[in-house]
Amino acid sequence: MTLDLTADQRLFQQTAREFLAETVPVATVRALGEAETGFDRDWWRSATELGWTAMLVAEEHGGGSISGRPLTELSLVAGELGRACAPGPFVTTNAVLAGLASAGAGFGDTISGIAAGELVASWAVYEPGRGMEVMYPGADGHGGPGSADSRVRAVPEGDGYLLSGIKDRVESGDQADVFLVTAQGPDGPVQMVVPADTAGVTVTPTWTLDLVRRTARIEFDRVAVPAGAVAHTGAEAAAAVRAQLHTAAVLTAAEVVGATDMAVEATLGWLADRFTFGRPLASYQALKHRMADNKTWLEACRATAAAAAAACDDDPATADEAVSVAKSYVGAKAPVIGQDCVQLHGGIGVTWEHDLHLYLRRIGLGRALYGTPEEHRRRITDLLVAAA
Repeated sequence: MTLDLTADQRLFQQTAREFLAETVPVATVRALGEAETGFDRDWWRSATELGWTAMLVAEEHGGGSISGRPLTELSLVAGELGRACAPGPFVTTNAVLAGLASAGAGFGDTISGIAAGELVASWAVYEPGRGMEVMYPGADGHGGPGSADSRVRAVPEGDGYLLSGIKDRVESGDQADVFLVTAQGPDGPVQMVVPADTAGVTVTPTWTLDLVRRTARIEFDRVAVPAGAVAHTGAEAAAAVRAQLHTAAVLTAAEVVGATDMAVEATLGWLADRFTFGRPLASYQALKHRMADNKTWLEACRATAAAAAAACDDDPATADEAVSVAKSYVGAKAPVIGQDCVQLHGGIGVTWEHDLHLYLRRIGLGRALYGTPEEHRRRITDLLVAAA
């Protein structure tokens, strides 16, 4: 499938690909995997200068979309990040910006700092032992941001709140300057901006399958949050979380498609170059059939991811189903394609020295974050039940 892109969008995509090839080749990614931090802050500031954090930001804060289709444009970058297995807080930063876009004027400096790469922001939404139900309510009315079973509580204290509880799977949490925290308040969900160096905040890095996409566990111990740091409450908070979920899920799906595309490309090259019994592997009909299936599934993944981004750009209020279809389909098919690419490489495909495992790691992490295929299928069912 060839996406129908404008000349400006193609230039935006090509610029991202060239920047990544020059600054974070695979050797650099491997080196960052051994480093204490998963990405370089100066590198991230350079990346933001290319507009990677500008699409969801208003012009007065230094942002603006190329053609008025911000998720489509951000998905182009996400795909290139997947192809390069590149580091950086791209997904979580844009999820935070999607939430703060509807916050009050008091967050202008924070938004501008994030967009300029001066601040690294991370969305703290997951809770230990809980999955996607912290982000949306099911058809039975349970779950969703600020639900009664939420374990992160915001208790009123003076004009603000005292925040207590634990968040985990916080992307780039160990490098974040600020967290956008989704918690339960007395009257529903509350979203608040909490600096990482606030008293009572404890950050513990955690292991992930990906070499450079790191996560952290964040503990809040009666953290004082002033009224001016509260971005949303009640229905506004629930709407913001929905926008954040859509952004994170769409960009993650696009990134997984990029990683899968690179795995397929590498495998096609291997099959053409590797000979057995005097013939290239690509000449064997059984292998042709397998790669034809993989290519067909890959193009379907690309199409559903692009359709989800377009749905969010066209009408965010009706994009729920398209987002969950993309995240569930890509999350289910991409690992199968990636695993088959490893098998088709033979023994070398399972070695540390071969780069194929980097893409498989990115695919695996993308499958799990912001809703697994099973969770998004349940969400689709809930949407259908609600519509009926």
